[in-house]
Amino acid sequence: MTRDEQRAGTGPAGRPLRVGYAAGAFDLFHIGHLNLLRHAKGECDHLIAGVVSDEMLRQVKGIEPVVPHAERMEIVRSIAYVDEVWPETLPDKLDTWREVGFTHFFKGDDWRGTEKGLRLEAEFAAVGVEVVYFPYTASTSSTVLRRALAALNAGGRVEAERHSQA
Repeated sequence: MTRDEQRAGTGPAGRPLRVGYAAGAFDLFHIGHLNLLRHAKGECDHLIAGVVSDEMLRQVKGIEPVVPHAERMEIVRSIAYVDEVWPETLPDKLDTWREVGFTHFFKGDDWRGTEKGLRLEAEFAAVGVEVVYFPYTASTSSTVLRRALAALNAGGRVEAERHSQA
């Protein structure tokens, strides 16, 4: 579907096409990512998943991705709920909207009521984009997985050193 078709399209019963955008690093893909994409697809006709580039992760979040961007794009592209993937390379979501042309922006509810969440809502409201929040999956996060990997890595180094000294 082209951007012009998205903007001019209609959804079921002749209503305007609901084009959703769900952005994320999708590094160390886990159930929270899947939940976001599943919920998002349930709220739109065409779901675009924005996969944040390696450079953006380093620049904006100070995170070194574990899985390279091209592989993360391919993983997300393979999820049944996703109609299209977009390489997210711009820090400003409004700039991304200008490029992509979505009508709904999906985010975890950990942003709801925060300064950046309220700013996002106001900026998108000005251009007719609805921000929709979904429950954040607290039991699993990329941060928790990164910490677990670091602990396992550190433990492995200690164990390897122990064996090399024996």
